[in-house]
Amino acid sequence: MTVGTRDLVLRISSVDHSGACSSAAVLSVRSDSPFVSFEEAQSGGKRDYHLALSMYQDMSAASLWSVVWTQRGVDVPFELWPYGRPALGVPTVSQPRLTGTATVAEPDGDFLGGEADPDPEARMTCEVEWKCLAKPVRQTA
Repeated sequence: MTVGTRDLVLRISSVDHSGACSSAAVLSVRSDSPFVSFEEAQSGGKRDYHLALSMYQDMSAASLWSVVWTQRGVDVPFELWPYGRPALGVPTVSQPRLTGTATVAEPDGDFLGGEADPDPEARMTCEVEWKCLAKPVRQTA
């Protein structure tokens, strides 16, 4: 089953922030680590994982933007549900989740404010990328 573009659910510290994000992705990049073990070399090299988000700028206390503003450097648990989150919140084969822990980081560039737009539905956004402590875990049950 391929991943669609409408059902993804993002939870940070058990709070659903899906409504604040227009993009949420787990990135895999080659590590810059100066030390690579033989085991890591055999599997193609060491990898780092990041949680990348594009979000509304919303200064309310419970917003995802406020998490970034107030918790820079804090390690937070996250859940990413590509096929939506079941009512009971338990992953299944048809609705798996990725779980992990990432370090909150402020964005490089725009954090608050941006360009004017005559569209009354337009909102200011910012993009963040948080490094994961380890490779996220895929859970199906």
